[in-house]
Amino acid sequence: MGDIERAKAEIAYCEAILAKSGLNVVGETLRDADAVTVWEHYPAGDVFDPETGAQWYYHSHETGEEGAEHGHFHCFLRPKGQDGPIHHLIAIGVDDRGRPLRLFTVNQWVVDDDWLDAAGTIALLDRFDVSLARPSFLVNRWLTAHFTAYTAEMAALVRERDARLASHKPVGGVDSRSDRSLEVTSEMVLPTLAG
Repeated sequence: MGDIERAKAEIAYCEAILAKSGLNVVGETLRDADAVTVWEHYPAGDVFDPETGAQWYYHSHETGEEGAEHGHFHCFLRPKGQDGPIHHLIAIGVDDRGRPLRLFTVNQWVVDDDWLDAAGTIALLDRFDVSLARPSFLVNRWLTAHFTAYTAEMAALVRERDARLASHKPVGGVDSRSDRSLEVTSEMVLPTLAG
C-alpha cells in the first residue's frame, strides 16, 4: 500500500471511529462550543502544533440543505513558529455530517495571511502535520491525512490560484489579492472515500 492509499485509509479510519461513537469531524470539532456562531473560529484560538508549525481552524456558514457545505477547515503553516509568518495552504469544505466535499484556495484578503506564491506554498504542503491530542486527535489526524492523500490535487489548486489571480482584472484600482469580488480562487470536488 502506497502513501496515498494509507492516507485515504487513515481518513476513513478516523471517520469510522468517530461514527462508532455517534460523532463526526464537525461535531467533534464543535463539541466544546456552548453555541455555534457562523464565521467564528472553532476551536477558539485555533489549533497550532508548535513542533511542525501547522495550524487550523473551522468555521461554519449558514446552510439549510442537507448535503450542503456546513463549513470548512482552513489549514495554514507557520514555518518559523507561532510568532512567525502564517501561510494559508488549503481549505477543506465539509457537510454537516463531516463528509469532505471540496478542497479550495482563497484570495489573500479572505484570511489575511503572509502571501507566498505557488512554488513557496506548494513547498509547505508536506509539512502540514498536526500530532496533538487536543482538541481531538482524530480530527487532527483526519486533517493531516488529507495533505498526503491529496498533495498533487492541492498543488494543482495552488497553481490555479496564482494563474487566476494573475489573469484577474480588479475594478477600482485594487490589487487582485485585495479584490473582495474574488474570494475562492480555485476548487475541486472531492470523491467520496466510502465503499
